Amino acid sequence: MGSCNRSCQIWFNSWVCWLEYLILKVSLCSISFISSAFLFCRCGSLLSYSDFRLLACEFFKIVCQRKRPADVAVCEYDAAMSNIFQVLMNISQEFLTKSRMQPMAIDESEYEFGVCICETVVALGSSNMQCILVDGARTSHFLQQMLEYYQHYRIALHFQSLLFWLVALREPSKAKSVARVSGDTSPAGNLGSVGVSSTEKEKKGVSLFITDEIYSTLLDVSFKRMLKKSANSSSSLLELWNEELEGKSDFSNYRTKLLDLIRVIASQRPVIAAANIVQRINVVSGDANQTTKSPQDLDAMVGAQLGLETVVSAIFDGSGDYAKTDHEAKFQIHRTFEGLLQQLLSLKWTEPSLIVIHGHYLDSLGLYLRHYPDVVASVVNKLFELLTSLPITIQGPSNNSRQARLQICSSFIRISRAADKALLPHMKNIADTMAYLQGEGRLLRAEHDHLCEAFLIMASSSGIQQQQEVLAWLLEPLNKTWTQVEWQTAYLSDPSGLTDMFADTQFMWSIYHTVTFFEKALKRSGTKRSTTAPQAAITTTTATGYLHPMSSHLSWILPPLLRLLRCIHALWAEPFAQSLTGEIKAAKSMTISEQASLLGETSKPTKGQVAPADGLLDVQREGESKENNIRNWLRGVRDSGYNLIGLAATLGEAFFRCIDGSSVILALMENVQVMEFRHLRQLMHLAVVPLVKYCPAELWQIWTANLLQPIFVHCQQALDYSWSSLLREGRAKVPDSFGNLSGSELKVEVMEEKLLRDLTREVCSVLWVLALPGLNSGLPSLEQLGPVNRIDSSLKSLESFASSSLTGFLMLNVGTALPALRITVEVFSWTDSEAVTKVIPFCGALIHLAVATNRAELRQFVGNDLFSSIIQGLSVELNAVVSAELIGLCREIYLYLSDKDPAPKQVLLSLSDMKQEDLLAFDDCLSKTASPKEQKQHMRSLLLLATGNKLKALASQKTTNIITNVTTRNRGTVAHHGPSAEEEDRIGLAGLS
Repeated sequence: MGSCNRSCQIWFNSWVCWLEYLILKVSLCSISFISSAFLFCRCGSLLSYSDFRLLACEFFKIVCQRKRPADVAVCEYDAAMSNIFQVLMNISQEFLTKSRMQPMAIDESEYEFGVCICETVVALGSSNMQCILVDGARTSHFLQQMLEYYQHYRIALHFQSLLFWLVALREPSKAKSVARVSGDTSPAGNLGSVGVSSTEKEKKGVSLFITDEIYSTLLDVSFKRMLKKSANSSSSLLELWNEELEGKSDFSNYRTKLLDLIRVIASQRPVIAAANIVQRINVVSGDANQTTKSPQDLDAMVGAQLGLETVVSAIFDGSGDYAKTDHEAKFQIHRTFEGLLQQLLSLKWTEPSLIVIHGHYLDSLGLYLRHYPDVVASVVNKLFELLTSLPITIQGPSNNSRQARLQICSSFIRISRAADKALLPHMKNIADTMAYLQGEGRLLRAEHDHLCEAFLIMASSSGIQQQQEVLAWLLEPLNKTWTQVEWQTAYLSDPSGLTDMFADTQFMWSIYHTVTFFEKALKRSGTKRSTTAPQAAITTTTATGYLHPMSSHLSWILPPLLRLLRCIHALWAEPFAQSLTGEIKAAKSMTISEQASLLGETSKPTKGQVAPADGLLDVQREGESKENNIRNWLRGVRDSGYNLIGLAATLGEAFFRCIDGSSVILALMENVQVMEFRHLRQLMHLAVVPLVKYCPAELWQIWTANLLQPIFVHCQQALDYSWSSLLREGRAKVPDSFGNLSGSELKVEVMEEKLLRDLTREVCSVLWVLALPGLNSGLPSLEQLGPVNRIDSSLKSLESFASSSLTGFLMLNVGTALPALRITVEVFSWTDSEAVTKVIPFCGALIHLAVATNRAELRQFVGNDLFSSIIQGLSVELNAVVSAELIGLCREIYLYLSDKDPAPKQVLLSLSDMKQEDLLAFDDCLSKTASPKEQKQHMRSLLLLATGNKLKALASQKTTNIITNVTTRNRGTVAHHGPSAEEEDRIGLAGLS
């Protein structure tokens, strides 16, 4: 009996080993081997055995991920994939049938196998759909199975199918554009019998086979799955996303994919999408006369609102496609949304949570209003009705009504952006209503400011003159109070005056609202500015005589703001900081929202949602401490003030000529050495970067040099100390105050490291800006500089680049250049690949300057210090993601400087395993090729050889398989810098009055 068991175990182990070997080698196997009958027979049969089916399925999944090769017979490859298709379809159908007929009979192991089968089928359809499309019946069978997976009650199966449908429906195809223009007439049918050639099917893709019923089912399932499992969820067979199992942050990514699928379908079948989303809204809204809803119903209504916004955006996105849609389709779409709008206008909800959803449903139709402006007046009136139906609660145990009122004001903003010129005829009516409500005391300051912001957006669609008139109307009352000498003398003459302001809560918050409104006025007015070539944009603006509508107001807005910021900064300076009351000292610590953000505990707010991201929504509640009010006020005014200065800088000459640069630099830099890391990061991100980016070249000495010197000097010292502490002791030491976090030592360590990395990356972002092509237009490329062995007499002086290259100008200012160069070489030893990514362009600019000029000190720095640091950076495994760029820098340094300076060769010879003959062989290889790609490969090989394969960033890279039918994922090499679209769109609201 024992020998029999041992024999079975040996037999079992041999099969497992064989499958594991196949899985390991399958990506390298030839098509002939994979398509062999023996292999298919053995692996296919193992899918029926519970002990082997997961490994067998894994083998098929890897095969299915291969792309059709160009270097072998296509017919042989397609035949192999067809055989795989038959095997997978059979086993998949068995699972789906059992799952449909006997769902309770499927245990977890079988469910796990079903997920693996689904992943394999998805891989087959995503990578090799052309092998399926040749047969209409086969394609229909496959799509039906993928639809069943999408409808499946288990979320893992549904999610895998979602990935397929995203790939399949995004395929470019003529059929899509035809369908988009002609409405929803489905081209699908029994295509296997209508004479459509296989070549035509491959060309047009899956869309030929997808019926209106499939589109409708996909939408129906997508709308239902917009929810996640919560305490409010009812028990049902449908398995919702569970944050405890799947992760909190991943739900937003999952829902984004759902919305992407909805968007794609709506762009292809607008009539179906419109009808389905309205039907979904009617289902989740239930009885319109019901004044309260359960938390579960509210969640469903929020999900439906996101679906509505996505569908409307896809149909009326302004791309011009809607104008080409035929008359019948337009009529159906218009009738569907008109009916929904009439339902929304007739609702009489009074609960704050329902009013918020009501407002979002209305603003989701903003793009529809752009095309059908006749109903705009009704929508505006309804929004004001919703606003005034909510009581004004300045203080109270609950701020639900106050937040709901702000949400309605934010709906005005979003409709103003989406509806564009459709709101222009109603501006007077809106202004009159605002004035009436304010006169009646029924409009709080924060609400008034957001309605004014909506007004600015409306005016921006009507031209500069209209904007100037609106700004004059909105800013005139603020001018009278903001420029008064009395309050500035009382509160801004010295830092102690600011502490007196904290005792006057109402005035303190009125100052906050004034600063934030100035910020919004700058953000919402004017025309779109270029961010890719700032110098070119400034030159064009000046040459054409364009004057930003806010230009004439900067001269009276900025001086009090600078005094205010200077006083705020002084609260951290000794000895004054010691004289502060305990309440103010405590208020200088982080807000709870800042801590949560550093710890990654905050969920991403939905687009347009009022979220307490700035920590200001919860202030001034009954029982709220004065300490927390001051803390929130300090953060809000500081961030808005920095952003206001940064936005003003984008105006170019109009800003830099209207104010004394020394006053700006004094306000921002006087106490930079006592700033906490979080404040330094915000200062650089919001103010310093735009000031550097948009400063005219003739003002670099006055502005840029004086601005960057204190920043670089302090940051170099602070970062060096904190990074040394982190790398040696395992904990970053930062100056930031976290408040009372007793018993949370680990959290403090996490936040300290996050603060250090954030500041490091922001400092490197400043260096990245210094190397922007638009700010270095006079710096020639290495190709323009000519032969590598060019004689020094043809080189220019560094001074000749001072007016046409910001990097060149910086190198002439020793006090600014030295700390910047220290940061540049030190960042390669810090374990932060994102910071390295940002500093690479600055390194490239330094190399170009060293090659183009006769400055020996710069050449020595690049050839020795920078070259050594880059090689050291390659020893950090995290830098593998930018190893190709670092190798490119090494190539440029050696190729263009080694003949002019001995430093590059000395650096290489100093490496542990480098020999003289290896370097000579390397030089010989370089002399035989002019290809940069081959030269980089030679440099990579040399560095690995010279360091004994100790450069982890290079050694960790997998060698690329030279097989045409194995795909690799491409990696972007340039990180985008600047505000994202989502950041630009976020509406920061403060629940204040």
